[in-house]
Amino acid sequence: MDTGIILLNFGEPEDPTPEVVVAYLERIFRTNMSLEGNLPPERVQARVKQLAEERAPGLIEELKSIGGSPLHRQAVAQAEALEAELGRRGHDARCYVAYQFTEPLIADVVRQAREDGVSRVIGLPVYPLAGPSTTVAALEDLRRAVAEAAWDVEIREVGGWHRHPDFTAMWADAVRETASRAGVDLLDPRVRLVFAVHGTPMKYIEAGSRYVEYAEEVCATVAAALGVDSYDIGYQNHTNRPVAWTQPDVEAVIAGVDADHVVVVPIAYMREQSETLAELDHDLREDAESRGLHFHRVPIPHDDPRLAGVLADVVAPLLADPHGDASGMAECECRPGASCMAGAVPAR
Repeated sequence: MDTGIILLNFGEPEDPTPEVVVAYLERIFRTNMSLEGNLPPERVQARVKQLAEERAPGLIEELKSIGGSPLHRQAVAQAEALEAELGRRGHDARCYVAYQFTEPLIADVVRQAREDGVSRVIGLPVYPLAGPSTTVAALEDLRRAVAEAAWDVEIREVGGWHRHPDFTAMWADAVRETASRAGVDLLDPRVRLVFAVHGTPMKYIEAGSRYVEYAEEVCATVAAALGVDSYDIGYQNHTNRPVAWTQPDVEAVIAGVDADHVVVVPIAYMREQSETLAELDHDLREDAESRGLHFHRVPIPHDDPRLAGVLADVVAPLLADPHGDASGMAECECRPGASCMAGAVPAR
């Protein structure tokens, strides 16, 4: 076994205890302290602790309400499916799951890969839309962990991959299945398609991130595959800090919908988590139903067999030719040096 593929993600605590959740949130807030300017070092820890303790009770309640986060279980299943798919294609690679903010942390997985005898690492963020606090930050964390371990190993990186045609197809199929079960016609003018996209601070967009562009593009592509001409996009923003976030908020979108049914598509996620199972299925549903709307949330196709093929397609060429770029991909504009589908081909 020569190559280790590390599937990277934010992560989310399985165990909703105060100790675990506060530590998770402190890592997130500490990483993004630049959003509040250059605080003196002595203020950083106090501010991080304040933000984490303010947010923790709400997140603990959300996690308990959904029976604990299923994110890790689904991530492990995806890694196993990818490893099996690569094996079927004749590649000998081991797939690992690592998180930016909860266990198993990226540094711990790097140590494990080294102990396993890996001589080449591919960082694969499981974020279809490349963003600065997700894809870019996760790959930076991977590089940092390898450097801190003083490990002389080749590292290749994958950026965004939302333009893969099977990504579009599996989401379009998931929407169709939800609409069919609900007995609604997506082309009915009284049925509104609403894409829920994880939000990001506008400071990142103003600094050059193409995240909003990618979000609008993927929503348009999936809608086109469904034959839907008119739809809405709303962002799930976490306004813990006094900074501007992407707009409009998905709650505002729901408040303004003129329809009888809303079909909500959490397009930026590939695993179920509190943002989908609590924020959408409970909070947003409550908002919609309070207006008399029938609410239908599309489940994330986290176990769709095509997902393993999508991920295999973006890493397999790097396995076959470690010094080349994946077919249909180019250098990532958000993360120079990474192979990215978003920078290479037009949406299909």
